[in-house]
Amino acid sequence: MVGAGILGLAAAFYLVRSGTRVIVIDRDPEDDKASHGNAGGIAVTEVFPASAPSVLRHVLAWMFDPLGPVAVRPAHVPKLIPWLARFVRSGTPREVERISLALAALNARAHDDLVTMLEEIGLTDQLHRVGAISLYESEEGYRRDASEWACKRARGVLARDLTAAEARELEPALGPIVYRAVFTPQWSHVGDPRRIAFGLRDWLLGRGVEFRRGDVQHITQGSARDLVLRLAGSQSVRADKAVIAAGAWSGAIARRLGDRVFLESERGYTATLPAPGIHLTRELILAERKFVATPLSCGLRIGGAAEFGGLKARANFERSRVLVELAKRYLPQLNTAGETYWAGHRPATPDSLPVIGPSARCPGVFYAFGHGHLGLTLAATTGRLLGDLIMHRPLPIDLTPYRIQRFALLPESHDAAAYVPLH
Repeated sequence: MVGAGILGLAAAFYLVRSGTRVIVIDRDPEDDKASHGNAGGIAVTEVFPASAPSVLRHVLAWMFDPLGPVAVRPAHVPKLIPWLARFVRSGTPREVERISLALAALNARAHDDLVTMLEEIGLTDQLHRVGAISLYESEEGYRRDASEWACKRARGVLARDLTAAEARELEPALGPIVYRAVFTPQWSHVGDPRRIAFGLRDWLLGRGVEFRRGDVQHITQGSARDLVLRLAGSQSVRADKAVIAAGAWSGAIARRLGDRVFLESERGYTATLPAPGIHLTRELILAERKFVATPLSCGLRIGGAAEFGGLKARANFERSRVLVELAKRYLPQLNTAGETYWAGHRPATPDSLPVIGPSARCPGVFYAFGHGHLGLTLAATTGRLLGDLIMHRPLPIDLTPYRIQRFALLPESHDAAAYVPLH
């Protein structure tokens, strides 16, 4: 297992449950991961791709605002162009149909798979199934998202329109800026995403899983038809199978194996307020501003932003500060004393779909990366699917939409009807 983030840990969990011996390799197994500081949402209602036309119309304007919902570091623009071209191509009506069906197929399993995992590691108390509220401050913003809500409802998402008064009845801390809202009861959140990751790690350690520090440089076939994972510093590890779940760093490994992939780091920012001075029951989604606020056991966490600057650019924590200022518009009584900032690299594909399945070029290698904003949401489901695939068990859904081979194909060659979940 390459990667000790939430995806790697969940995949290791399901493989260990199948009786498989697992070694987890990570350049820093105990270091902060993208899944540790996220906003904690189990976003099963998010079946609408980021490349949809309603989003594309605003991306360029956002990109020229250095503190807007989307930003691109100027030095990274040349490297980003191929990814952006694929992103635009993923925004056609046919592609949106295909992608939303594929996301819905995964998200439909997310809660059940997550509950199974949490029960096993003794952390069911961390899951809060109380829904979420998407907030709008204008009629224009609410109407702009009408097609997105129609798509979600068509994919089985339950959504109830609320007046501003009804939203404030559910969450009294909301201020007068709220104009309209939508309640989604299927959404949930965890008490602390870091605790989920640490709980998984402890469970795996208790069952003999070895965590090895190392940076995987390449994977080759050994003389005994096994795999040799070559690490920095001339070390190596032999294995029958390898799962690449290294987040935003996975693309480099896949390319070294000869697999074509479009993967970018979409850096997200959060601010955690340890004593917010208000009470929230559920996650709030500030729909027009593209950020969220979640009540966690460690305080109120405000998260958002999509910054494309590569893996080596230094974080700009001014973006975290701006998120707090925006949150105060919706939550006017918010206490920001003691706030802490965090940033993490989300692995983003241009079509908003993760990469799940075998390598096209290297037998025995499997991929689990590219989940974007849905890493925590889909970790357990991805782990379960990989466990079924590796152990040659029947798969509950068709993995074709998520295979890495799709990056070598033109979108027009896909048939949306092929992505209906198997029954």
